[in-house]
Amino acid sequence: MNKPLRVGVAGTGSLGYHHARLLRGIEGVTFGGFYESNPERAATVAKELEITAHPTLDALLENVDALSIVTPTKFHHVVAKAALEAGKHLLIEKPITATIEEADELISLAKQHGVMVQIGHIERFNRAIRAALPHVDHLLFIDSDRLAPFNPRGSDVAVVLDLMIHDIDLLLTLTGAKVSGISAVGIPVLTPSIDIANARITFESGAVATITASRVSKDRMRKLRIFQRNGYLSLDLAAGTGEMYRLRSDMDLVALAKSAQSIEAFVERVPIDAPEGEPLKLELESFVSALRGESPVAVTAEDGRDALAVALRIVHEIERSLPAGRGASAAAHARA
Repeated sequence: MNKPLRVGVAGTGSLGYHHARLLRGIEGVTFGGFYESNPERAATVAKELEITAHPTLDALLENVDALSIVTPTKFHHVVAKAALEAGKHLLIEKPITATIEEADELISLAKQHGVMVQIGHIERFNRAIRAALPHVDHLLFIDSDRLAPFNPRGSDVAVVLDLMIHDIDLLLTLTGAKVSGISAVGIPVLTPSIDIANARITFESGAVATITASRVSKDRMRKLRIFQRNGYLSLDLAAGTGEMYRLRSDMDLVALAKSAQSIEAFVERVPIDAPEGEPLKLELESFVSALRGESPVAVTAEDGRDALAVALRIVHEIERSLPAGRGASAAAHARA
């Protein structure tokens, strides 16, 4: 595609607002407007960003080549289906859909209509992740914590689909391996669904990961610790920073065995870094670049389906551990 791409946004809540804000300034993009089902919100966004609010989704689809879907998860399927049947390329915010069946239908429709779908797993564009990826090798153990204060946005699904799915996608990306086993626990606290969850995931490669996600925490935390054969990576995703330590190649094992040594004697710090960049802007730029055929799709629909499949397995494991009746309530809310 050499001509300017007409890109629009469906859903302009807190995150969709920023999709619209950033798309206006991306090179090679003509912003085609947005659709927001809440008239008051639509009027506010149109005024603040000086962009066109279309009265219906169909009206928006008539004015764009591609669409960024930033609606609540339960509407992803219906909005994406309409867009795909109209032949529009899509960026769908995570999770791809609420169910595997819905995801499979969208993947089939995309192939049928010859259009591209990218999933908005934004942590792939986190500076700390971008800095760490070149150094990841033979992962053995990963420990992940993602904690946040309660926010009604996203509470229409379990915390596994709201927050933990970010880390599930990262685990699948970092290990490059299929999941071989899952055990998980969690509880509802402020909603009928699961608000705190912890999972242990084993991979066919032999790697093991533990991940914790909470949306009822006092403080925010997004940290990832990676242990591999030759060293250790500590990543602060909130700050976009990281550190790597690895065993020194000139380490004297005989001397180390005889007496206690300072850590500097057998471990060296390896600087890791990546260019600065707002993750959401980088994600949107990657979408446009893929549409132009300049780069591959960063996060495919199949990637999104894989992350969703693992997330739903975790939800299922948690349901099994909840008291009778409470698990059914959480399950119904997670699928709502």
